[in-house]
Amino acid sequence: MYHRYVIKLLMEFYYYRILTELGDEMNDGIDSNTLIFKIEDEDIGIKLKEVLYGKMKLSGRLIRKLKKNKTIFVNDNNISLSSKLRRGDIVKAIMVDEANKFEAQDIPITVVYEDVDILIINKQPNIVVHPTKNYKDNTIANGLVNHLLKTGEDFKIRFINRLDRDTSGLLMVAKNPFAQQELSNQMHNNMVEKKYLAVVKGRMENSFGTIDEPIGLSEDDSIHRKVIESGQKSITHYEVIDRYEEATLVRLTLETGRTHQIRVHMKHIGHPLIGDGLYGYLDEKLIGRQALHAETLKFFQPRTGKERFIRAEIPEDVKKLIEKLSR
Repeated sequence: MYHRYVIKLLMEFYYYRILTELGDEMNDGIDSNTLIFKIEDEDIGIKLKEVLYGKMKLSGRLIRKLKKNKTIFVNDNNISLSSKLRRGDIVKAIMVDEANKFEAQDIPITVVYEDVDILIINKQPNIVVHPTKNYKDNTIANGLVNHLLKTGEDFKIRFINRLDRDTSGLLMVAKNPFAQQELSNQMHNNMVEKKYLAVVKGRMENSFGTIDEPIGLSEDDSIHRKVIESGQKSITHYEVIDRYEEATLVRLTLETGRTHQIRVHMKHIGHPLIGDGLYGYLDEKLIGRQALHAETLKFFQPRTGKERFIRAEIPEDVKKLIEKLSR
């Protein structure tokens, strides 16, 4: 029988999935690489470049690229960026995308949210996000290329957030340069709320708390991080969800996004993640990887500005871990 918190999580997951589906706008008929703006009465006489920068929120870099490619149109015509616009004019910017360089491989991809600008998946554990020196293939990026071939979509894969190899949960992909620009800005300005579930060693006494400790590279190697005075500012908020005899289920909110931040901070306060071979507490009988899951994302849709809340169902190995600990 499922532990009471797992049941609660499942109920919340299905509730929020229904909310997302009801509120989702797929912008039918609009291409992912096409941005459109119509001139209304209040914009009469505005210059084209002012529309691109101020109204459509395009970056200077993107505008220069669009101009070079001659893919900025007003009523389907190329005109000067200094031209003044009239009521009813249709400004259209078409982003010519680059091809993906990853090889397509048959790797499962679970899509939990998709619109004209964004694809969000529930990443499985034990797989890296994109090819590296040590992992040249069999990555999420390879699986996404295969997914695009199956669905008939064609866009360059741009990861907005990153997850460690053994971390499961929500992974966000931008479908075009504009979405990448806007979501990256939201990340930089702390407008994206990221919450994680973790199971840590020991019973945490405080039900709520904040870890504000700088994180930097260890002198010993280029992988291991630690709390160090010369490190980058790093802030993690935590909330205890449930306590067991020798472990705690905790929800964590990241205010910054440093490499291995949760894992380093939890070790620093004496509660390392169960299953974390680099920083934590290993017990293969409990779970075969770090018990960390990127549970929710809250952000603003780049094109519409509407808030989106996405939740990823927790994977089976974490559910089983909670059951073992609760017994």
